[in-house]
Amino acid sequence: MSNNTRFPDYDLDDVTDVTAPAQLRALASPLRDAILELLLERAATVGELASALGRPKSTVAHHVSVLVEAHLLKVVRTRRVRAIDERYYGRTARVFRVGTVSPTDSPAAPYCINALATAAAESVPAHEADRLFSIVRHVRIPREQAREFWARVLELANDYAQLPRGGDEVYAFVAGLYPTACPALPETEPSAEDKDTVRRRPGRRV
Repeated sequence: MSNNTRFPDYDLDDVTDVTAPAQLRALASPLRDAILELLLERAATVGELASALGRPKSTVAHHVSVLVEAHLLKVVRTRRVRAIDERYYGRTARVFRVGTVSPTDSPAAPYCINALATAAAESVPAHEADRLFSIVRHVRIPREQAREFWARVLELANDYAQLPRGGDEVYAFVAGLYPTACPALPETEPSAEDKDTVRRRPGRRV
């Protein structure tokens, strides 16, 4: 069990907008996404990341370099080990929000990991073991209201990332908000009684 009371253990911005093609391409990698996710807990060296991910150190070092060049990672501290400065990397922000992307600059392929697809594949064992908590709701709302609700979801996700560490399992929290082609009920027609009330309502004087 970790004794950390603040996650991660280094300073970083809350939200950063990413729009540069190099940043978008850097985010469109499952391995780099996993690196960014691990660094929400604490700063780590390339060796620690490679060990956690079960990947060769050289491979992880390459992907870390890509994230650093895209200004998504940075060296947050160093430690002297056997006459060598060991670098600890951390994120530059808790949330990387995709900003306005120029059509001429945006890559042809999707530039973000589909977190819901990742979670769907990852959650299969939990579903089969009847240990999956999930819910889906479809609501017809204006786009601006959807954005406001998503801001609240991001706050909840950040609260989840700050929970005290313990136990022997890692639990995933996933959320998504997206337009669909799901059906919706039509607007309700006012009843005859309601219409009569409107007709009899006195007008206001100006």
